[in-house]
Amino acid sequence: MKVVCFMFPGFTLQDMVGPVTVWSMMPEVEFEFVAAAKGDVMTDSGLAVRATHDFSDVAKAPDVLLVPGGGLPVFEAMQDDALLDAIAGAGAGAKWVTSVCSGSMLLGAAGLLQGYRSASHWSARPYLEKFGAVADAGRVVIDRNRASGGGITAGIDFGLVMVAQWAGAETARLIELVLEYAPEPPNGCGRPELANGATLAQARALTATVMPEHLADAAARRRGFAPAAR
Repeated sequence: MKVVCFMFPGFTLQDMVGPVTVWSMMPEVEFEFVAAAKGDVMTDSGLAVRATHDFSDVAKAPDVLLVPGGGLPVFEAMQDDALLDAIAGAGAGAKWVTSVCSGSMLLGAAGLLQGYRSASHWSARPYLEKFGAVADAGRVVIDRNRASGGGITAGIDFGLVMVAQWAGAETARLIELVLEYAPEPPNGCGRPELANGATLAQARALTATVMPEHLADAAARRRGFAPAAR
């Protein structure tokens, strides 16, 4: 199974590492890590990931296309037509088109989510309609051959759900056990509906600065999407 992972400067490392760690435990999986140029791509955590492919030699018909998300770097990447065109090209031939967190925004801007339900980070979810997608609050959302995970940590859940799709439930259970994936959130406020008012207000103020709506609007206009109905 060939998995093509697109990268861009400042993307959220966990968005990609979560599913890649899960999928690497399946047999006969090959990854292509793609960026504008081969070599190191710096992530949001200060760690670099090496791009093995660039836009000129990325697989045209991969089994899986995966796009990670991030904060402001995603909205800046949405202004990069070369990146969006490369994602669109790989997605057109992919058996599965997938994302984690706000990576769904890049899929949307690339024209790959029109009429599809999609998850995203809760703060970016309202913007999906700008690209013809149907926002879904699920932690993992599958709509035909589009699959998406919610914010950041949902990448592991998403990865395991997809293993069950591809290799069966028993393989997914085995990988979950080997990974010792048994989350016990220490504060119990990992979703907006679980947080108290003060924490939610602080989180909204923080995410508003790194997920600016005007950049989503600019990408939607440039890529030819009609304004979403209000």
